[in-house]
Amino acid sequence: MSKQDLLRHLPAVDELLRHPAILSVRRTVPRTLVKIVVREVIEEVRRRILETGEDSESAVSVEAVVAEVLEHLERKSRPRFRRVINATGVIVHTNLGRSLLCHSALERITELSGRYSNLEFDLDSGSRGSRYSHVEELLRELTGAESALVVNNNAAAVFLLLDTLARGAEVIVSRGELVEIGGSFRIPDVMARSGACLVEVGATNKTHLRDYEAAITDRTALLLKVHTSNFRIIGFTQDVPVPQLAALGGKHGIPVAQDLGSGCLVNLSRFGLLDEPTVQDTLRGGASVVTFSGDKLLGGPQAGLILGKKDLVDRIKRNPMNRAMRIDKMTLAALEATLSLYRDEETALREIPTLAMITTPMETLNRRARKLKRKLTAVLPSGKATCSLIHGVSRVGGGSLPETDLATRMVALTPEEGGSAGRIEAALRTLPVPVICRIEQNRILLDVRTLLDSELDETARAFETVFTSR
Repeated sequence: MSKQDLLRHLPAVDELLRHPAILSVRRTVPRTLVKIVVREVIEEVRRRILETGEDSESAVSVEAVVAEVLEHLERKSRPRFRRVINATGVIVHTNLGRSLLCHSALERITELSGRYSNLEFDLDSGSRGSRYSHVEELLRELTGAESALVVNNNAAAVFLLLDTLARGAEVIVSRGELVEIGGSFRIPDVMARSGACLVEVGATNKTHLRDYEAAITDRTALLLKVHTSNFRIIGFTQDVPVPQLAALGGKHGIPVAQDLGSGCLVNLSRFGLLDEPTVQDTLRGGASVVTFSGDKLLGGPQAGLILGKKDLVDRIKRNPMNRAMRIDKMTLAALEATLSLYRDEETALREIPTLAMITTPMETLNRRARKLKRKLTAVLPSGKATCSLIHGVSRVGGGSLPETDLATRMVALTPEEGGSAGRIEAALRTLPVPVICRIEQNRILLDVRTLLDSELDETARAFETVFTSR
């Protein structure tokens, strides 16, 4: 059949809109979207005919075009922002939403988002209150800080700190701490935007206390220490601990700020995770102000926390830019619920998903991996792939603990000879609930550390769908 004949056989828009299958879909899908998709599909079929001539008479039949319309509608009706299953073993996965919220945080978000609340209303006085008061007392209790402020992320916290305390003045930072994190967030760039003047001291691998002291002038407003949470310089190295820097700052009347990045409230050394300073220890060490993220090792929502001496934090609170960076009620609800769990360390380790995943014992990982392997073996078509259990390494992620290897167990799925792990992985990403995994040596690797027990059946069904549709 010629191209012109194929074009003449294309069904009209009205004919498709009257088709029973499309009329059925219109009960749940807006009519305007249905019409848009019908027109798009007809145009797509027309384009294929004109450009390739590959379509046959059956491909332009009413039933074929209706099937294509229904497929497009299903895809367009899916939310763009949706849940995925994380089988990568990266716990605080920046691309996959970072930390999972604890159950109590989810409950509080639901309760306070669907009802009115005392967000900025003082129930004692009956007058306007501050949204920060709901978590400030809790943060002071947990960390020993004199005052606290929460903004929308840690980049905002660092910017607000510099803009308030050092605009038009000098800030001294070690060259080895001029970090860049995801999204091209660089300390020197943020400093420049804040109006502060960067003074670099020391060498990339070694900075001494005398380097800071030699750089102090009457224009020095701040000594800034940045925790290198997303990289390490090893070998012939030296940096200046916070207590020494605080003593130097005190001698010259200059505050010392520490950007911790991740901001851990629990000492994880008993789990073999070293070199991650806690917020409490940093403040006890003499830091005047500390900034850190809420959605990394803290295990809460995206937020930037600023803690420290009352006079300095109060100045930051009064900065007009604070309003542009404030948190909303959902973040506040989740943060308060998360922080409340830290009143008992064992409860926090058990209930906060990020901490629970980091500290999951190998016995639990082995049991979960064996269970997943059984489920996958039961649903995979014979001869299509084999499953095995292997040892592997998980990562904390989110720019935290870059040198820390967490021993884990993984299920390795090896396609039949001639099969492609890459094609399987791509197919898993097209599912209504995508499964995100790793590929090594033409094997699909599923790290059970980041798989919830409730997701094991769903993961097996995802593989069943992919293999039976191939």
